[in-house]
Amino acid sequence: MTPERTPQQTADLVRERMFANDRAARSLGMEIVDVTPGRATITMTVRQDMLNGHDICHGGLITTLADTAFAYACNSYNELTVASGFSVDLMAPGREGDVLTARSFEVSKAGRTGVYDCEISNQRNERIAVFRGRSYTLKGKPAVAA
Repeated sequence: MTPERTPQQTADLVRERMFANDRAARSLGMEIVDVTPGRATITMTVRQDMLNGHDICHGGLITTLADTAFAYACNSYNELTVASGFSVDLMAPGREGDVLTARSFEVSKAGRTGVYDCEISNQRNERIAVFRGRSYTLKGKPAVAA
């Protein structure tokens, strides 16, 4: 008989196994700082190859960071959960060398749907963007193998 995992042990398992297979996050140099039930914090350092024609971080890459934090937060229960949509508002530029931090947290989870907010800030705690994600959970399917 296998002992039950605590919610935090489940979140840790998801963090470890999802990241091992998360080629996009790894290729962008993202680091998973923390995953707890319904929450995730992820960082990414803005590199030169992430800059657009205005020498600021491409908005799509800031969105990718937020979407990644959202994914870890909503999969932290080890139920396969995907995005059904999101919106993002960019408020300030990310610059080369900035360490961007995305903090995502659960706003609502009911049945198969959820709403998660994410704030992206730089190393000076200046808000770069806000993101709201909507999730859909496929009941009965684990996010990662236990």
